[in-house]
Amino acid sequence: MNKPSDKFVEAYHRMMEHTQDALKNSIDEAAPQIKKMIDNAVEHTVEVSELTKEEAKKVGDYLRRDLDDATDYMYTTKKELSDWFRFDVELVEDRVKDWFTIITDTTRSTLDSLAENAELAEWHTGEITSPGTLRCDECEHDLHFHKVGHIPPCPNCTSTKFHRVRE
Repeated sequence: MNKPSDKFVEAYHRMMEHTQDALKNSIDEAAPQIKKMIDNAVEHTVEVSELTKEEAKKVGDYLRRDLDDATDYMYTTKKELSDWFRFDVELVEDRVKDWFTIITDTTRSTLDSLAENAELAEWHTGEITSPGTLRCDECEHDLHFHKVGHIPPCPNCTSTKFHRVRE
């Protein structure tokens, strides 16, 4: 049996895949549909997995936050997704890289309203995050994620609050 923490990572992957499939079918209307698509992915995950509605909503919120942040980064900096990851895209899980590439590329020019949310985004210990780099708010230690996973306490100071590095 999977560890309880693994079911959240697996649910994150399923929600990302479900959202990607929905985007492929409605690229022209992607921006106004993002929230609805993630909400649908949350409902779908509850129907087909062991997650409760509250657990699935939490994972959906993590996915929405990461998509908002990646899109905002690319929109405001005019840089590529590999710059957002802050390391060689070849090191990132292939399916996560593909999902983020499709979702961010197809919605990049239409997600202006999500930029405000990304500026306020916080990541906390115990949450799920996508590949990329998070910086501890207390000691500025960087945590590098090469695949979707749980956020641990800062190994340097044990703080539990982080922000995405956007250099």
